[in-house]
Amino acid sequence: MAVSLLFFSNLARAEVIHFHAELSGAAEAVPNASPGTGWADVYFDNVAQTMQVVVSFSGLLAPTTASHIHAATTMPNTGTAGVATQVPNFAGFPLGVTAGTYDHVFDLTMASSFNPAFVTANGGTLATASAALETALLAEKAYLNIHSSQFAPGEIRGFLHRVPDTSSTLILLSAALGGIACFVRARKLATV
Repeated sequence: MAVSLLFFSNLARAEVIHFHAELSGAAEAVPNASPGTGWADVYFDNVAQTMQVVVSFSGLLAPTTASHIHAATTMPNTGTAGVATQVPNFAGFPLGVTAGTYDHVFDLTMASSFNPAFVTANGGTLATASAALETALLAEKAYLNIHSSQFAPGEIRGFLHRVPDTSSTLILLSAALGGIACFVRARKLATV
């Protein structure tokens, strides 16, 4: 039973970590009255060293000029930080529009996935930069924002928060219940 629990707990740690943000003008570092809204999902895989970024936005007051992830702020869910990912924007992000969607997987073993200044400030290697980005995400010290021609510092943004992984919890619960059932059954057989 201990071996199966160890196996399942290691399996749970190897899963992709999901982060989510709701984007708005009110959430910008200098809040603005933009009616723009959106959401972002980031799937960080520290084993495969990939990060999938999925964004949907609409209602911006001006055309997009850039989008990226910033990290790490001094305090969770507040403040500003330098750009951690590609500059000036995510590769292939829709520019010159007021609404759109985006879905891209970044290879975190490639220098092109990061802002060179972020790599330098975080140990100087891609491995240390990737670890720093993961740490910032887990600490809720990373945010995604979308810049526009009217709001150069950013029209909408949102801090990325970890989404609870219910699948690994269910796997561990199932393994534990299976172990308990085996224990109870073995005890019943021993008393017969």
